Amino acid sequence: MPDLLLELRSEEIPARMQRKAAGDLKKLLTDGLVEAGLTYEAAREYWTPRRLTLDIRGLTARSKDINEEIKGPSTKAPEQAVQGFLRKAGLASIAEAHVHSDPKKGDFYVAHIARPGRPAEQIIAELVPGIIRNFPWPKSMRWGPASAKPGSLRWVRPLQSILCTFGPETEEPVVVDFEIDGIRSGNVTYGHRFHAPGAITVRRFDDYVAKLEAAKVVLDADRRKEIILADARNLAFASGLDLVEDEGLLEEVSGLVEWPVVLMGEFEQDFLTIPAEVIRLTIRANQKCFVTTRQISPLEGEISQSPLSNRFILTANIEAKDGGKEIAHGNGKVVRARLSDALYFWKTDQGDLPDLDQLQASAEKFGLDLTKPLDQRMARLDHLGVTFHAKLGTQGERVERIKRLAEELAPVVASSISPLEGEMAGRPEGVVSREAPASSAQNRKPRQDVPTPSVAFGDISPSRGEIPALARRAAVLAKADLTTEVVGEFPELQGLMGRKYALLQGEHPSVAAAIEEHYKPQGPSDRVPTDPVSIAVALADKLDTLVGFWAIDEKPTGSKDPYALRRAALGVIRIVVENGVNISLLRSMMSPIVAAYMKFQREGSRPYLEAADRLTSAGLATTTYRAEVYDRLVGLSGKEAFAEKTPEMAWRLSHDLLSFFHDRLKVYLRDQGARHDLIDAVLAAGSRPISPLEGEMSAKPTEGGAVPPASRREAPPSALPGISPTRGAIGQSQNDDLLQIVRRVEALGSFLDTEDGRNLLAGTKRAANILTAEEKKKTTIADHVEPALFRENAEKTLFAAINQAERQAGEAIQNEDFSAAMLALSVLREPVDSFFEKVLVNDEDQAVRANRLALLARIRAATDRVADFSKIAG
Repeated sequence: MPDLLLELRSEEIPARMQRKAAGDLKKLLTDGLVEAGLTYEAAREYWTPRRLTLDIRGLTARSKDINEEIKGPSTKAPEQAVQGFLRKAGLASIAEAHVHSDPKKGDFYVAHIARPGRPAEQIIAELVPGIIRNFPWPKSMRWGPASAKPGSLRWVRPLQSILCTFGPETEEPVVVDFEIDGIRSGNVTYGHRFHAPGAITVRRFDDYVAKLEAAKVVLDADRRKEIILADARNLAFASGLDLVEDEGLLEEVSGLVEWPVVLMGEFEQDFLTIPAEVIRLTIRANQKCFVTTRQISPLEGEISQSPLSNRFILTANIEAKDGGKEIAHGNGKVVRARLSDALYFWKTDQGDLPDLDQLQASAEKFGLDLTKPLDQRMARLDHLGVTFHAKLGTQGERVERIKRLAEELAPVVASSISPLEGEMAGRPEGVVSREAPASSAQNRKPRQDVPTPSVAFGDISPSRGEIPALARRAAVLAKADLTTEVVGEFPELQGLMGRKYALLQGEHPSVAAAIEEHYKPQGPSDRVPTDPVSIAVALADKLDTLVGFWAIDEKPTGSKDPYALRRAALGVIRIVVENGVNISLLRSMMSPIVAAYMKFQREGSRPYLEAADRLTSAGLATTTYRAEVYDRLVGLSGKEAFAEKTPEMAWRLSHDLLSFFHDRLKVYLRDQGARHDLIDAVLAAGSRPISPLEGEMSAKPTEGGAVPPASRREAPPSALPGISPTRGAIGQSQNDDLLQIVRRVEALGSFLDTEDGRNLLAGTKRAANILTAEEKKKTTIADHVEPALFRENAEKTLFAAINQAERQAGEAIQNEDFSAAMLALSVLREPVDSFFEKVLVNDEDQAVRANRLALLARIRAATDRVADFSKIAG
């Protein structure tokens, strides 16, 4: 069968667009061919910086003849219906239609349509120009004199030639002839821009590839990647170095060259005082080069990472006569200039800021030490009022929220993670941590930082009592590096540079680690923090983000998630589950939601106050009008109305956000292999109400009935005065502890894999079905089980078993031992089977029936302590 070869050659296509463009070309052309009635056996796309190529094998030479009948309206139908039928069938008049008869429906029109097949060349010639004109480039351009005309051709870069041949292997292929904006298709292409710029005549794909290879063009992008990687590894190894591999950079570089030639450049050793991450990003981002590391012995590798070398790998597009010496030298000059900038940024970030006198207020606000560079950057971040989000305030305000929440979460995290589990040696309470002495900027010299592990070791690890203070300090400094020169140049280094600067100024290793790790995990494959301080700050950061955007109603919708809230929720889930942290999400979210909602409402009042000022200034309103507006929105009466509305809103938002967490948790557990019905069964378990004391919420207004000014309000985030919900307005779900949900799902799955589990599931579902049916009939069910009404030993045995199971399961759940809870429930298996075998639930005596139904309700209630068995399949 014939094969089709299509090449679209242009000026250099941006590397980031090449792979998708080749895929789009394949899809558009193959879909169009199939729609036109052709079939094909295989299709593959190729690309280089200057060409998109498509190889289609086994394409039919001609589309099939089509004979079809289009049924029309009745011969008695109105003229309007007849005309619609003619347009649909493509007939000029009704005389071209046939009349068919049906015994039931009578006579009706039928159009007999015969469409002869068309040659594939004709279909291709019609299809390709349309694809080229409407190609979905992210960005495109017009060029040359024709660009001034309306409807002129647009392409990502000027299109230079089109190659299109079609034919079987046994015959000479033909050129599929078409023209678009003066560019006529042919069987000619061109090789490498410098090595072989002459015309090349080709017949079909095999000789096309061979001739391009001879003309210094490697067509297959994956093969170019293999060449670059293999040559780079060999060149580095020959110099006693190891290549630092980078798949993203390799993909980009393979899209910059048609004939890859791998070379090695170098820069001065002095630049190695810059952090390795900065060097790598500088060379990668600006010169598209790979860095190398020095080879180290196995013993050295056990205690340190391989240090960077001062040599880098670059990929040229030509074979230079001098072996690439000038190319490598030129790249080295550019790299030196870039590294000089990076070195300046690195040293500047360790010096004093010129405007320290303006940062005193911010320093006092956050308890910062202005003799330390990172503290200065945090003070500047707050002083400049850098906006986090228009409705959520500045970065300084956000840091304040994160600080308070991290300090509140730290004891919870510390109590969940023992020193052994957290890989922390700890030290006795009261032992002062080692800190480097503070020094002035004049005496402080930049030094090369030594990478530290994620979690601190030995006697510098924090004791459990120190964790809240360290979490507070880490939260204050977490965003400080956003104003550093290095992060301004390379935003992807945020957090990592903060950690390095923190270590340089003598911060506790756990504080430094938290500054970097509070952004983690940034994806499903990223690791989660394990240091308790990092966990507390990371949870606070993500919860603040989620709570804030929920409060201003900026939730993810469908495929849109501009603020990465799904990733933040999954990060919370992974941190909690993988570190074994028990945390009540509702309790943690309620107060931040109240605070964020209050701020949102205050910010929403500002435009009205400004409008009142303008009306008053223009003489269109009385001088008291502004005061009236202020009183309604912000004053005492406004506060009272707001305080009345806030608990209900906070309750609704927090539970809506909890449902979002449950949805993300389902995705996480399903990816881990958990059954969806078990997850639903656990999440459907009941809830219990809590008092204001348990919930740490005040149900009464502040003394005096008004909310104190913000400047005097220092209440902890879990007890905001004047706006806390009443006891009836809030409850705590058993399902707001994500770790408990996961453990219950695991225990439930293991239990149901046993024979006792399967039998108990059947008995429990039978009890639930009977109860559901009787509840629909509004049958009387006793409020409690009355042993005096038992008539059968099976009832007594079941009642005793339920009492025992409830007690033991309750104790196990209290200890969070859900496997033991399932074991306690397993004793119900035999009594339940015996009950249904020997006892008739619907006894003629109404009191006995109601009592037996109450006994069934006790079975359901006992199993509901762990999961809703009615939602489990089987």
